Amino acid sequence: MRIDQVQTTNEIQDEWFNKRKIKNNHVEELKRPSLSYWKGAWIRLLQNKLAMFGLIFLILLAIMAIFGPFMSQYSVSSQNLQDQNLSPSHNHWFGTDDLGRDVFTRTWYGARISLIVGLLAALVDLLIGVIYGGISGYKGGKVDSVLMRIIEILYGLPYLLVVILMMVVMGPGLFTVIVALTITGWTGMARIVRGQVLQLKNYEFVIASRSFGSPTSRIIKKDLIPNTIGQIIVQMTLTVPSAIFAEAFLSFLGLGIQAPYASWGTMANDSLSAILTGYWWQLFFPAFFISMTMFAFNVLGDGLQHALDPKLRR
Repeated sequence: MRIDQVQTTNEIQDEWFNKRKIKNNHVEELKRPSLSYWKGAWIRLLQNKLAMFGLIFLILLAIMAIFGPFMSQYSVSSQNLQDQNLSPSHNHWFGTDDLGRDVFTRTWYGARISLIVGLLAALVDLLIGVIYGGISGYKGGKVDSVLMRIIEILYGLPYLLVVILMMVVMGPGLFTVIVALTITGWTGMARIVRGQVLQLKNYEFVIASRSFGSPTSRIIKKDLIPNTIGQIIVQMTLTVPSAIFAEAFLSFLGLGIQAPYASWGTMANDSLSAILTGYWWQLFFPAFFISMTMFAFNVLGDGLQHALDPKLRR
């Protein structure tokens, strides 16, 4: 009996210590500083090696787009027929083209054009798409039906036809390309914001704001849009590479940036025949940076989508 009593006492003590340990661990967890939504998203993004590679590449690309042309002694449009079709060397790091122009300088100048087009297209998508989609989703009913029919019409217009029409009306140039890409480009952002607002507008905090008499503009600005910011950021990271590729494609066809200015698309167009004669560097560098830039934006967007997912928040 005494042995059984000792064993029972030991079991009770072990159980008590285990409960105490669990309780202490729970208290320790409560004492830990809680992470905000954005800090937790940043930590999850840091853990995504592929997304961080894309982010670092884009930061370096932006730095070289700003300072790269100043690192060369050659201008973007200067021609020297005595130096035409030179392979990469210490004088011309990326070689020269058939007119003797420095490919290194023109590559980083083309990066400026591509990033400007991509960022401006994303900014216009943000301004128009968020406002349009927010109003459409919050109002609903006939207003939503009319606004969505307009989006469907614009979405069905081929942007190449729009570019050609803009060229006729406004003339070729960088501004024309940006206008042509943004006329229909914001429709994707508007659809995403509309879908998010349709889900959020029946939540308790929106109903409470409405019951207190808050105007529609304030509800959309203060309650609905901040809760869709994750999807908006992800969509912007996908809009930028799409605009960059569209500009490169249009410039390749001769409908984009005009000489003497350079973009990756015009460089690829000018060097298309040169690769057949063995001057591979003239096409390699613009094509390489187009591919890497699109890859970096896409992996960064995928990483942001996982990092900003509320289901992963702890």
